[in-house]
Amino acid sequence: MRTVFCRRYQKELEGLERPPYPGARGEDLFNNISKQAWADWMKYQTMLINERQLNMMDLTARAYLNEQMDKFFAGEETDKVEGYVPPEHGGDAG
Repeated sequence: MRTVFCRRYQKELEGLERPPYPGARGEDLFNNISKQAWADWMKYQTMLINERQLNMMDLTARAYLNEQMDKFFAGEETDKVEGYVPPEHGGDAG
C-alpha cells in the first residue's frame, strides 16, 4: 500500500492508485491527497453539481469546481451544500 501525507487530513494515509488528472495537477493530487480525501471530495463534488445544477460542459462551472476542490483539499471554507456534514478524521483513526 502506497501512503502519502494527506494535505486535507494532515496525516499519513493510503494514497491514490493513479493520478486522477493528467499533467502537473494530477501529479500534485497523486502525491499529496489520500484515497479517502479523494473519495470525500467526489461525494462533495457530486452534491455541489446536483444542488447548484452545474452544467459540466460550461467552462465557468468547471472552473468553479476546481476552485472548490482546491479549497476542500486545503481544509479551507467551501461553499455549503444542504445537508452535507464533513467526515470526522481526527485522532488515530484513519
